[in-house]
Amino acid sequence: MDPVRMVTVWCPDWPVTAAGCRHDVPAAVMRNHRVVARTAAAADDGVVIGQRRRQAQQRCPHIVLLDDDPARDAREFESIVRAVAEIAPRVDLVEPGWLSVAARGPSRYFGGDAALAEHLRRIVQQCIASNRTGVDRDVDDRGIDAGGDAGVGVGVGVGVADGRFAASIAARLAVRRRHSVVVEASGSPAFCASLPIGWLQTLGEVDGDLVDLFTRLGIRRLGDFAALAPSDVLGRFGPVGLHAHRLASGIDIRPANTTDPAPERRLAKVLDDPAAQTDAVVFVAKQLADELAGRLGADGRVCTRLVVLLETEHGERSERSWYRSGGLSAPAMVERVRWQLDAWINLPRGSEHEITGGVASVRLSPEEVRADEGVQLGLWGGQSDADRRAIRAVARLTSLTSEQAVTVAVWHGGRLPSDRYQWMSATLVDLDQRERAVSRTSTGAGIDGRSGPWPGCLPAPSPTTVFDEPLPLDVLDVDGDVVEVSGRGMVSSAPAAIRLLIGSEAEGWRRGAVRRVRSWAGPWPIDQRWWEPGRHRRLARFQIVVDDDTAGQQAHLVIAEHRRWFLLATYR
Repeated sequence: MDPVRMVTVWCPDWPVTAAGCRHDVPAAVMRNHRVVARTAAAADDGVVIGQRRRQAQQRCPHIVLLDDDPARDAREFESIVRAVAEIAPRVDLVEPGWLSVAARGPSRYFGGDAALAEHLRRIVQQCIASNRTGVDRDVDDRGIDAGGDAGVGVGVGVGVADGRFAASIAARLAVRRRHSVVVEASGSPAFCASLPIGWLQTLGEVDGDLVDLFTRLGIRRLGDFAALAPSDVLGRFGPVGLHAHRLASGIDIRPANTTDPAPERRLAKVLDDPAAQTDAVVFVAKQLADELAGRLGADGRVCTRLVVLLETEHGERSERSWYRSGGLSAPAMVERVRWQLDAWINLPRGSEHEITGGVASVRLSPEEVRADEGVQLGLWGGQSDADRRAIRAVARLTSLTSEQAVTVAVWHGGRLPSDRYQWMSATLVDLDQRERAVSRTSTGAGIDGRSGPWPGCLPAPSPTTVFDEPLPLDVLDVDGDVVEVSGRGMVSSAPAAIRLLIGSEAEGWRRGAVRRVRSWAGPWPIDQRWWEPGRHRRLARFQIVVDDDTAGQQAHLVIAEHRRWFLLATYR
């Protein structure tokens, strides 16, 4: 079997692009205290992928640090997926910012591989540039653009080659060379031969330990590895090594143990009542994903390519192909359904693909499955034994109670502390991807999948106590009158004291107790979701330090909204 001619689109550092960061402003997206994406300006200052937070701040003191949000990345990438799908019958999403399509048909239509690559590069750049039109046009003091030219200057790489591996390398090299890279037919072996062996790790085909082993053995180029006999590679490194050997040889075909599943593997469910709420659709998708993963697991197989089809009562459809070389677990399937649905329902009003009715049917089709060979765990790093015990405990508690009774905190994003995280059923979260399920160390930067970044979000440190319900209070001036905030964000007089209108046992406050204000900062106004009357909020935030009988001094976050004052959170 000959490798399939593939074209790959690569948007480097997509998380910062999806976050609306201008390329000329130093900014980086953090995951588990490490840099996973950065702007060109941050790279020029010495910030590199994998760097720790403190090292990045040392290299670039004025860098803007944002929290990782995979759901936001998927939503922002939706417009690019739709644009590419207009010219290709099937788009394989590897991850937000990275997709592949078969090049044969589109290449003939556009007059060759080079013409196809340039056309894709142009339409992707246009999508990035126009992705945020129609939303907030503010640019905050951190250089985060909620609209306008956030996409200007962003590099896009398009590569064409035989096989996904060579095409993905070509796409990344295209970013450096600032033009599309087309590898001639049957030229992938020669193209890969001179490349460093580290490309196997860069593209996620093998782990870093195996690449380090290759390097210690003197195998520094893909061509050096390809020159070894396949039987020797299999005997020394096992199936993973043989897969890497195929890729290094430029023979990127589906592994021999990868097959097309029978049609009966496809699972679908028609809803009696079309669902307008995301949770209802995701619940149905979870049932299908559990059944599908169970059937495949019983045969010792795992799904590597999943096609998700959603259809509304009015006939509108959203179909996406999700690819993961390591296989998709049931929670991973559900997570991708949630990404796809979230991106669909958040399309701008009046757009061509706008959803106008409830979702009436959900279908999961495993387009490609392979033998489940398991995972070789490393000695250091990765998922710990405590993590695995926690996952088993969650499964046990879910079986004893219900799926909705066991929840975990998931990053959601927002300008206010109470908006940044949301409780989600543990069965709907891929707990194997631990960084997506646990609380991240926040810099205060949140992302709204529809409106882009949150201009003016309060920086770190975050409040330690956030009240479920804001506590009403009065902010008084020196004359005992309530301070007012105008529509332009101007205060009528300086705050001198605060008076809580209800008691708080957690804070040790009596109703009507008055605390003298030692210092204050603000206001920081918010005017968000003006396009949705039911969710529109206009308020002003203040940070106030007051005298405290027990702690000496205490800092609080308060807001003024609808001519009333509320206590949102407390700093310890």
